[in-house]
Amino acid sequence: MKNFGKYNIAIGFLTMGVFMLYGFLLIYLRDFAPNKEAWVDSYSFGKHFESRLAHVHGNLFAFLNIVIGYLLLHFNEKLSNVKVISCLALLGLLMPVGILAEVYLSAPPIFVLIGAISLTVSVIWLGFSFLKIK
Repeated sequence: MKNFGKYNIAIGFLTMGVFMLYGFLLIYLRDFAPNKEAWVDSYSFGKHFESRLAHVHGNLFAFLNIVIGYLLLHFNEKLSNVKVISCLALLGLLMPVGILAEVYLSAPPIFVLIGAISLTVSVIWLGFSFLKIK
C-alpha cells in the first residue's frame, strides 16, 4: 500500500513530457507548416482550439498527478482510500487524451467526460481526506 502515489508521479512526469513535446508540434503548425496561415486563422475554434485545450489540460492534469502522488506517498498512513484517489487521478488523464482522440480520430467525447469527472472527484476526495486528518 505504501507505493500508491508512485505511479501518479511517474506517469504524471511522462505525460507532461509527451504534452510538452506536443507543444512543439503546435509551434511547428503555427510558425513553420506549409499551411500555417490557415492554422493561425482558426486560432479560437475547431481543431486548433481543441489541440491547444488538450495541450494545456494534458500538462495541468499531469502536474496534478505529480502533486497528488507526492501527497499520497507522504501522507499514506494518515489518509484513507489512497488507492481509489490514486486510480481516479490517473483516470483523469483520459480527459486530455480524449480531446486528442476527438481531434485526430473523431472519437466521441466520453473519454473527456470520464477523465474530467475522475480527476475532479479525486481532487475533492483528497481535500476531504486532508480535512479529516487529526
